[in-house]
Amino acid sequence: MKRRLTVNDEKKTHSDLVALFRYGVLGDLVHLPLGTKGLSEQLRKKAAIDYKIPGSIRTRVAEETIRDWLKDYRVGGFDALKPAVRADCGQSHALPQEVSDLLVSIKDQNPSFSVKMVIREALASEKMPKGFQLAPSTVHRLFTRAGLMEKKSDDPTSKDHRRFTFEKAGDLWMSDVMHGPAVLVDGKKRKAYLIAFIDDATRVIPHAAFALSENTAAFLPVLKEAVLRRGFCRRLFVDNGAVYRTHQLALVCAKLGITLIHARPYHAAAKGKIERWFRTVRLQLIPLLVPSDLASLEALNRRLLGWIEGEYHRTPHRGLEGKTPLDRWAEVADEVRYPGFDLDDLFLNEAKRKVAKDRTVSLDGVIYEVDAALVGEVVVLRYDPSKPGRSVQVWAKGAFVHNAKVVDVHANCFVRREKPEGLRLADLEKDED
Repeated sequence: MKRRLTVNDEKKTHSDLVALFRYGVLGDLVHLPLGTKGLSEQLRKKAAIDYKIPGSIRTRVAEETIRDWLKDYRVGGFDALKPAVRADCGQSHALPQEVSDLLVSIKDQNPSFSVKMVIREALASEKMPKGFQLAPSTVHRLFTRAGLMEKKSDDPTSKDHRRFTFEKAGDLWMSDVMHGPAVLVDGKKRKAYLIAFIDDATRVIPHAAFALSENTAAFLPVLKEAVLRRGFCRRLFVDNGAVYRTHQLALVCAKLGITLIHARPYHAAAKGKIERWFRTVRLQLIPLLVPSDLASLEALNRRLLGWIEGEYHRTPHRGLEGKTPLDRWAEVADEVRYPGFDLDDLFLNEAKRKVAKDRTVSLDGVIYEVDAALVGEVVVLRYDPSKPGRSVQVWAKGAFVHNAKVVDVHANCFVRREKPEGLRLADLEKDED
């Protein structure tokens, strides 16, 4: 039976959302070397912008606050941007259901009311519990979850189509997905999707691969391989589709120091270089595929990589003044950074689960056993969805606990039941201190 998703499954970790927001405010500042002139002016410009701050009704961030975030990031990376764990973590701060219903009803009937006006209206009614206090930030979060804080866009429809090219390799990568040919999978034909990255300055393809879907689980392994082959990019320019708007992709890019940029909706011209490369694939590769190339996904990808490295990268490019992509890469790749650490942990998927009374959690239909001290607690499972029989990391309160193991129901028949000792959540809290 397929497991029904709960609210806890869908809810994003607040600390990750705050860190992602702060990283988005910093933008390209994280790539500036120490001592760069003009930093104060850039900070003033960012402080003058209105933001949608997670969990807050404020819209501005002070210049000194942004400077502090930048210092924290340079010292501790993405994790340093996360807010400190609250002392009352785990306690419920939810509004009573009758209060939530009243607030939503008032806002729904009066869309133009501000949060403070709604609170004033609610307190004046006879339906509010006597002496009950309402924090504006709590009411704002309630309305945001209910979709009552969305503003209508009044942006002009005119689009600025200006040609651009970055100077250095790795300054900007573009990525998109192309519908490809059908391949044989377990004796049946299935459509393949080409996921590709192109370096803006050199037209080099850091990596491209056919996959059986165009979701985040298929996209992230291609991004990982691209980083391993051609180093880190500073910016990643992607479509506005659902696959590029996921929390997981934003989190991975932030941890890698990559600024994720989304194209405006219905603005395909902005991704002209990757679209032009897809056209080259359709004209020069797809028509030459033979049945053996389509016998499996692995065979199709071998043919693709052979064509990229053996033909495309070595062919003079009109947009590069007649130079080949590899020649151009050799000229301007002097600032590319390559990973000096294992990327596996950064690309793990995350899922929140509540530990059942029998000390188990369910993930994609597989039951895992965790430490008995975690019964009743919400834990974060980190795993690689592309590997069957994968190892699953268990995290609680921001600390790694252990690797979960698949439940062996037969072996459990002979396990002696004892009072759990050893690991306690209090120990995790002490480790954090």
